[in-house]
Order: sequence, then structure tokens, then C-alpha cells
Amino acid sequence: MGRVYNFSAGPAVLPEEVLKEAADEMLDYKGTGMSVMEMSHRSKAYQAIIDEAEADLRDLMNIPDNYKVLFLQGGASQQFAMIPMNLLKNKKAAYIVTGQWAKKAYQEAKIYGEAVEVASSADKTFSYIPDCSDLDIPEDADYVYICENNTIYGTKYKTLPNTKGKILVSDVSSCFLSEPVDVTKYGVIYGGVQKNIGPAGVVIVIIREDLITEDTLPGTPTMLKYKTHADNGSMYNTPPCYGIYICGKVFKWIKKQGGLAAMKERNEKKAKILYDFLDQSELFKGTVRKEDRSLMNVPFVTGNEELDAKFVKEAKEAGFENLKGHRTVGGMRASIYNAMPIEGVEKLVEFMKEFEKNNK
Repeated sequence: MGRVYNFSAGPAVLPEEVLKEAADEMLDYKGTGMSVMEMSHRSKAYQAIIDEAEADLRDLMNIPDNYKVLFLQGGASQQFAMIPMNLLKNKKAAYIVTGQWAKKAYQEAKIYGEAVEVASSADKTFSYIPDCSDLDIPEDADYVYICENNTIYGTKYKTLPNTKGKILVSDVSSCFLSEPVDVTKYGVIYGGVQKNIGPAGVVIVIIREDLITEDTLPGTPTMLKYKTHADNGSMYNTPPCYGIYICGKVFKWIKKQGGLAAMKERNEKKAKILYDFLDQSELFKGTVRKEDRSLMNVPFVTGNEELDAKFVKEAKEAGFENLKGHRTVGGMRASIYNAMPIEGVEKLVEFMKEFEKNNK
């Protein structure tokens, strides 16, 4: 069997040429006589790998010098705690709840201080992004928190919230490197890499230097202080070496494709093929308000659970993997990250047309 079209929400499809390159280097990385998997993180060869990865990411995202790039572990879920532990000074933060991951972050923050839900789209099953132009943000809030692209529900902020001068913290796990971004608008922008950048096990945190202090909440473990990792170049302990090495290759791949502006253009083109079909289909329907649709995650339904299950099963047999929606919402979801080729989306739409014809 050849490679399938993998529509998984994460761990997700990676660029084929990156995988081939990693395979070629598996037993002997650049004449070292060993794999990156076996290499000391204190070696010169490995230091060069992590330095180059950071330099390429800075280049791609145009990251200013007063921001640190940290390669950490524990996924986005660990950041749900690290953020309040490191950033709560007045013990208050504002959260905008637009899906399951924003909700989990909000609940976690409540452990460490007063988390205030200033907006939510729970009333309509998180199928839209609320208007965030004039929110009631507490005067003494330390930061405003968002999840920018909602993997499960397929929504994306097209305009960042008006934070009334407060620091913006954003989880970009599922839209990381999918389009150009102005890093200066954020205090912290972070994401797990297993959706759009690399293998599971790495979370990248881009944080403004003035937010990295010794002044963390009492009881904050050494490993959960940003300062620990910033002072040690993400090498305080053994980092997820192999994962970072693959991320570095993906950064190079994106640069070769023409950078983030080119990625955005490609992603818009891919998403349009699928959304245009959904908008005229008599069987399938998209679940998200049009203006809030994600370019990365596209949820859709037939309106009939048995038919949904039949579709997922037949799609799998036809080589389209992981189209089942998240267990909390059902239906289907196609995640079409950077590495999903355009023909994957075209073939999926062909298959959907055929399925519709046979099941009307």
C-alpha cells in the first residue's frame, strides 16, 4: 500500500521530502556516524541543529530580537498551567472561550488565580468566533488568552481581540506557520508542533523577554519557569532532540515553498475547494459560520449519524484516513495542514461527490 491521504488533526501529515531526508540521515547524520536520535544534546552537531532551527523560525515569522524562542515539552496542555504560573502578577486573567482547548486553559488558570471568561461561543456549540472588539476586560487583568484556531470546531480568529492594552497570549497549535503573523501583537504565542510542524513531543513558545522573570507564583517548579529554559537556550535538561530536528527540516521546507505568504495562498486555495463544495452540496454541510472558518480544520456533517459513519468507513477504504470528527462533536473533519497536497483535497471532493450521488 502506498501513502494515504492523511486528514488527521494531529499527529498529522508531514511533508514527504522531509520524511525522506530524515530517513536518509537515520543511521548517519552528516558524517557523525550516528543518528540524531542517539546524539548527545551537548554535542556540537546537535547545538548546530537547534540553533539553525531557531534561526529559520525567526526568519519565517520575522520574530523580533526581544522575543525568546523556546523548544519545550508537555504539549499545549502544560502551557495551560505555565502561563498563569509565570504571568499572573495581579492574580487575574481574561479568557475568551471558543472551544475545548480554550476552555481547558481557562479551567486550569482558575487553579492559580481568578480567571474571568470575557466572551464565549459555547451557546452555539463553538461554531463561531464572538465579537471581541469591545470586551469587558478587567482593569487589573494580567493578560487576555485566546486559542486562535479551534481544531475541533474549525473556527479561526480573523481579527485579534481588542485587549484594551493587556498582553495577548495565544495558542496557535493548529494554525502555526499557516500564514504570516505579526509577532509584536502578542506577549506569548505558542503551539504544539504535532499538527502543522513536526512529530508530537515539542511545544514552541515565543515569548517577549520582559515577561520572563524570576517573579513566578510561589511553588512554581523549576521546570515550569520560562526563565529556566530561556537562560539555558532550551537545554536546561535533555530537550526532545529528534522532534526539534524534524521541526527544523519543516522550517526549511516552508522556506523553500516561499515562506508564510506562499503557505497562506496555498492554504486558502485548498480550503476554498472544500468549502465551495460544501456550500453547494445537498448532502454535506459545513458547521461553521462562514466568516469564521478555519483554513486548517474543516468540520462537516450529513445530518445523519449512520450516514456519517458510512462515509468515514468508505472514505478509509478509498485511502482517505482520519476523517472522523472529534469524539465530542461527531460528524467528519478534514484537517488540511500545510503538508496536505492540493490533490488530496481535490480527490476528497471527488469522492464526496460520488458518495453524495450514491446516497441521496
